[in-house]
Amino acid sequence: MEAQAKLKQRAAALSVLASSMLVIAKLAVGALTGSVSIISEAAHSGVDLMAAIIAWVAVRRSAKPPDQSHAYGHGKIENISGAVEALLIIGAALWIIYEAVEKLLRGGELQHLDYGIAVMCLSVAVNYFVSRRLIQVATLTGSHALEADALHLRTDMWTSLGVIGGLAAVKLTGLVWLDPAIAIAVSFLIFKAGFEMTRKSVYELMDVSLPPEEEDLIIEIILSHPAVINCHDLRTRRSGSLRMIDVHLILHKDMHLDKAHAICDAIEKSLCERLGHCDVVIHLEPCGYHEEFGQCPY
Repeated sequence: MEAQAKLKQRAAALSVLASSMLVIAKLAVGALTGSVSIISEAAHSGVDLMAAIIAWVAVRRSAKPPDQSHAYGHGKIENISGAVEALLIIGAALWIIYEAVEKLLRGGELQHLDYGIAVMCLSVAVNYFVSRRLIQVATLTGSHALEADALHLRTDMWTSLGVIGGLAAVKLTGLVWLDPAIAIAVSFLIFKAGFEMTRKSVYELMDVSLPPEEEDLIIEIILSHPAVINCHDLRTRRSGSLRMIDVHLILHKDMHLDKAHAICDAIEKSLCERLGHCDVVIHLEPCGYHEEFGQCPY
């Protein structure tokens, strides 16, 4: 668990460093070229930087062990950070639309477009490699904060490609209005990503169950133990990277308590090996207790 926490913190720190570099580069080139699409991308990267800092703080705080006030740990901090990051994305999209409309109304000239195209190509490359690393760590550790941060960077990567296309079109055609038009199109992609992230974060804060495929895997793991007769009343939820599982387990009514305890330990170990870090609560019931299922194998 400690190794995973350090891995998440290093990945979050990498995102902070990369986003800081891109904000500075895009602001400088945006001011040089006068391109609202590059300035909008600088704002997007600024949001990425804020999100990366939030994710970095979240993964550090979520790694704290349970205490007297937080018996289930601090994993929900990651879900909260994901919701905050989503709102930041939506705010950035609205700001980009405002700036683009202003540029369409007042017009203007663009200069040094080659520098703009170059810095956006740099942005695509950096965001691709950093987001890939974040996704790898998020998948390994189940970190919601890093997953949200990776989505930020992937969105930035695709919008940067759109800006490159717009700048190239302006350079070839001389139609300056294409620059703010591309910025508006980019903003709608950003808004969509923010909306999807908000929905996912809110669902997890409301203790929505784990995905059906994960619950099916949980039942499969439990029933694969040869001593288990049946299981029911499975309840699941997620707290940050921690999966919380509550299930009723039916064992033979004549089984000794020490053996039943060993079976529960084995099941919990299998669940953690297949799903990652889990908090498992098992309620034991004897066979024959329910008339409709769980009959004793005589």
